[in-house]
Amino acid sequence: MQKGVAFIMDGIKVAQRLGRGKIRASRSRSLGTKLTIQEELELVRAAESEGKSASEWAREVLLRDARRAGNDPLFIELIATRMILLNLLKPLAMGQKVTPEDFTRISATVRSDKRKVAREIQQQYNGTATREE
Repeated sequence: MQKGVAFIMDGIKVAQRLGRGKIRASRSRSLGTKLTIQEELELVRAAESEGKSASEWAREVLLRDARRAGNDPLFIELIATRMILLNLLKPLAMGQKVTPEDFTRISATVRSDKRKVAREIQQQYNGTATREE
């Protein structure tokens, strides 16, 4: 093998397949999955776009998603927005006025409850909600 020459196999650089990169602390566990050639190419391209090997990129994506599960700031803020809208629209739909004090109260409630509500909604989507008896 000549230095600096990238060998291509099925459209994927051999160095990318082997995951050669920076030296890291030893890892002793592995997870695996089966991919189609197209899926593999898609993942390798995504990894290359970030200058990483496919295995390094996949590890980071999997760990990031696992660590954020149930605590996704974007989802929490989406739920907070939903809570504000619902709490403001109901009185308006009933012909009531929403005073500045009402808005302050609603905002404080949303601020304190948004994580709990987001967690409950996420559990519903994941099918892990527990029934209250």
